[in-house]
Amino acid sequence: MVGFVTLILGVVTLVHYYLWRRLIRSTTPPGRVRRVLTWILAGLGVLAPLTLVGSRSGWGHFLAWPGFFWIAVMFYLFVFLLVLEIPRAAAVLALGAFERRADRRIPPSVAARRTTRAATLADRSVPAGQPVSADQQAAGRPVSVGRSVPADQRVTGRSVSAGQPAPVEQPVPAAREVRPDGGSKAGPGLMDRRLFIARTAAAVAGVGALTTVGTGIRTALGDPVIESVKVALPRLDPRLSGLRFAVVSDIHLGPLTGVGHTERIVRMINSLRADVVAVVGDLVDGTVAELGPLARPLKSLESRYGAYFVTGNHEYYTANGPQEWIEELRGLGVRPLGNERVEIAHAGAVLDLAGVNDVNGAASGDGPDFERALGGRDRSRSTVLLAHQPVQASEAARYGVDLQLSGHTHGGQMVPFNLVIPLQQPVVSGLGEVDGTQVYVTRGAGFWGPPVRVGAPPEITLLELRN
Repeated sequence: MVGFVTLILGVVTLVHYYLWRRLIRSTTPPGRVRRVLTWILAGLGVLAPLTLVGSRSGWGHFLAWPGFFWIAVMFYLFVFLLVLEIPRAAAVLALGAFERRADRRIPPSVAARRTTRAATLADRSVPAGQPVSADQQAAGRPVSVGRSVPADQRVTGRSVSAGQPAPVEQPVPAAREVRPDGGSKAGPGLMDRRLFIARTAAAVAGVGALTTVGTGIRTALGDPVIESVKVALPRLDPRLSGLRFAVVSDIHLGPLTGVGHTERIVRMINSLRADVVAVVGDLVDGTVAELGPLARPLKSLESRYGAYFVTGNHEYYTANGPQEWIEELRGLGVRPLGNERVEIAHAGAVLDLAGVNDVNGAASGDGPDFERALGGRDRSRSTVLLAHQPVQASEAARYGVDLQLSGHTHGGQMVPFNLVIPLQQPVVSGLGEVDGTQVYVTRGAGFWGPPVRVGAPPEITLLELRN
């Protein structure tokens, strides 16, 4: 737990610092506005890890909606700003080239004369011993003594008699100024262009992030997609061809879901008229006391040969562990398969249906036991294994499993996480193969963390076995 919290704090701190540089420091001058925005971003930075930690405990449930919403926005702001770094850098380089060309257009003699004139004016305009402000020095602006001179006029080196109007000469260009970030600008116009680039990038990232998150929320909270899949098993008894499984995973009952979430999933599963219902882990994110009422609609699941369940990693994260949920599901008519198998008799043939615990159970002595679930079986019969994580297929292949049904990945849930998952799991979503064992990975019907799904809509699968 300490390692998890430290990792979260480190990542959140780095991301928020990057957001501050790109969204606040680059777009606002020093002053009250920048200070206020900085404090707001700092507060959101504190909210993010509090939400991730508190959502696993009863005390933090009230943080779920604002906290997870900001985490999603934060993530996509970070992604959009990273993508914009290249065009932003190109625009700044182009601006620098424009600035250098503008400088080269001034003839050297004119530039030298203006520089000398600015120095002369500074010397003659300020009596000895009188302080000169930094603004006057930077602008090359003369300071008159005893009387005022209009700002749009410049005193030449000639003497001025009392009562005689000051001769006017062309303004002397300001010297190159230094910006707070260490760069320079040749004048207000170029400074405005740099500010325009920074603000445009920030606006594009903000609009992109909010649009993406808004669309992702609608997808995550909407109806799951029904995916119809046919899987051919070479050893399948022809009499079992056509046997249908309703596969659902990662329902994630928790502080952001209501009973309607479960009722909708049950209603959609029942409409499929499947022979077997397989609930492949990560059903809950809390205890029976907290979430028991949300699970009760599972009692209405309908199928010819029953509904079955295996644990996911999140069942082991709950305060009281998975056992209370195993007993709760038994009472709801859903049979847990804890390192065991059953026979599905259909049309005079038999299919072995097995289930193993999630790998996270190993820490508490309740991990997967493939020998117990699959050892000693008749290998002439086809076997379907329920295992929450696709990575478990490598062990399943050693026992000759024909098909493994898994979840866990959410299909990435929020692009571009789908590009990272292959570092840990052999299949991200859909049908794949591991060492000769076919693996079907459902994207899951719920969500974890932010109620957002981008590029990976929620899913319930109707899977049909074929010979």
